[in-house]
Amino acid sequence: MEKTLIVTGGSRGIGAATSLLAAREGYKVCINFRKDEVAAVNVMTSIKAAGGVAIACKADIGTTAGVDHLFRVVDEQFGRLDGLVNNAGILETQARLADIDADRLQRIFQTNVIGAFLCAREAVKRMSTKNKGDGGAIVNVSSGAAISGAPGEYVDYAASKGAMDTMTVGLAKEVAEEGIRVNGVRPGFIYTDIHADGGEPDRVDRVKAFVPLKRGGTATEVAEAILWLLSDKSSFSTGTFIDVSGGK
Repeated sequence: MEKTLIVTGGSRGIGAATSLLAAREGYKVCINFRKDEVAAVNVMTSIKAAGGVAIACKADIGTTAGVDHLFRVVDEQFGRLDGLVNNAGILETQARLADIDADRLQRIFQTNVIGAFLCAREAVKRMSTKNKGDGGAIVNVSSGAAISGAPGEYVDYAASKGAMDTMTVGLAKEVAEEGIRVNGVRPGFIYTDIHADGGEPDRVDRVKAFVPLKRGGTATEVAEAILWLLSDKSSFSTGTFIDVSGGK
């Protein structure tokens, strides 16, 4: 039986690379997106052109209604769920904590933390052997910022990823006997469009000298780690993390 996978924020960057690689490895993929429908359709079209199976689903995972819609579509289209990649995340323009207001904090945590919790909740409901599911795997896409704190730039984003790390460990222990493994990846400086959202599109080039490997990473390199954690090759790994950070 073909396995099915949801990738939140699957229309660009790490999410798109994960969707494409997962399809090549035989997954039926649901590419979740919030606003960039063209990009999501492009990923879906690429998967189908290569003989894979994919659907694109517009849903704001920072809301209960959006998450309910996303999982309902997967139920209807695929009939089962085997994996979730909690990849959707946002950041805002670089700022010191002293200049961050409550509205910005609400936006960051709504998507990066609450959204991840809501998606994990729905995935567990479907995959848990306790609920007559067949088990599965969840991979949370965190960030090296959860360790560094991202001072002077994204302390709020870093804190949201720290919360995701804590959820990863706790949930892994909670569902370990229910056939579900929960792990995380912490990308370092990766060439994706998210840096433009922070106001510095070329950020990776500026900071790559601080990376032991002296370069930025690619979205595909992160996707490879994600797919390993989803696969049976990592069957004895849960509650753990892979740092895809070039040694930083």
